[in-house]
Amino acid sequence: MAAEDTSVSGVSGRYATALFELARDQKVVDEVKADLERFEGLLNESADLKRLVRSPVFAADAQSRALSAVLDKAGIAGISANFLKVLTANRRLFVVTDVIRAYRALVAKFKGEATADVTVAEALSDKNLDALKVALKSVTGKDVALNVKIDPSIIGGLVVKLGSRMIDSSLRTKLNSIKHAMKEAG
Repeated sequence: MAAEDTSVSGVSGRYATALFELARDQKVVDEVKADLERFEGLLNESADLKRLVRSPVFAADAQSRALSAVLDKAGIAGISANFLKVLTANRRLFVVTDVIRAYRALVAKFKGEATADVTVAEALSDKNLDALKVALKSVTGKDVALNVKIDPSIIGGLVVKLGSRMIDSSLRTKLNSIKHAMKEAG
């Protein structure tokens, strides 16, 4: 079932599919998702952890020891911790963010949800996130899981990618279109 999903491919897709199938068989899909999202949050907060994950300079054993310490401190154990350690042992930890994204997509498909990538200039309140979910549900007819990314360069507004559709209502795009229109008129 999950292996047939063409939205996850490549190395990260294969790892995500293997993790998903293991988690599904052991009925811990949501727990693994929560652990991976916690690890992703740690990655986003720590430049040192990001460097550890992405840099090929670190030896495998040093990377593994450091990762074990981070996982212990974060309370990530079980399948999730073992999976991250396998990524490290196989020298594939640098694809962890892609694996997490692919895992989310597999979970969403399994639960009958749609996943939307949302880019905003600053963090949205829970009220605004709920309103966005409701609006997207009315369009898709499915529950929508949101992957929110904060990018101050869009200045304001938001960019929503849902499947093959993209809605760009960012202030940066609107200003660029005005700029181009003024160049053409001049």
